[in-house]
Amino acid sequence: MSERSLVRDLMTVGVASCSPDTLVVDIARQLLEKNLEALIVLNEDGHGVGMVSQDELVKAYSRGDCQQLAAEDVMNDNVPIVPPTIPLTAAAQIMRDQGCRVMFIVHNSDGVTYPAGVLTYQHLLRHLAAEDETDLGDMGIKAARQAPLDIFIARRDAALRRARSNNQE
Repeated sequence: MSERSLVRDLMTVGVASCSPDTLVVDIARQLLEKNLEALIVLNEDGHGVGMVSQDELVKAYSRGDCQQLAAEDVMNDNVPIVPPTIPLTAAAQIMRDQGCRVMFIVHNSDGVTYPAGVLTYQHLLRHLAAEDETDLGDMGIKAARQAPLDIFIARRDAALRRARSNNQE
């Protein structure tokens, strides 16, 4: 196992989010496409007001027709949070105690508190299985990340390619 020992050393920076009126079908697609455990529901002011995890979606699914339900209809108002500076073993125990597979790390900026990172069972399992630090290079606060401009350019170029492809059909 690597020498990483704190939540901040393993967490993913950045959190997927949706608005309260996002349909559960769209949330399910996003979780599947991005291999996520959960996402945060943000209100119009940018505050995290809840979360929708795979568990909430399966509960909604089990009740029957859930196609028209939105995030606000199924979200869990209790967003499980953990500080970035606690040991990973403590975070793992908190996750077990609270019965959740995902914990969020929050940040406060100008009076707005929002989830800024995430730690999941998947993170802990990758840490457990890692043979050395190179296995975890994409994780934690020090992970190499693409610059926002580079991300924008890549997304723009992909959208242009899709548009050209659709126009040729």
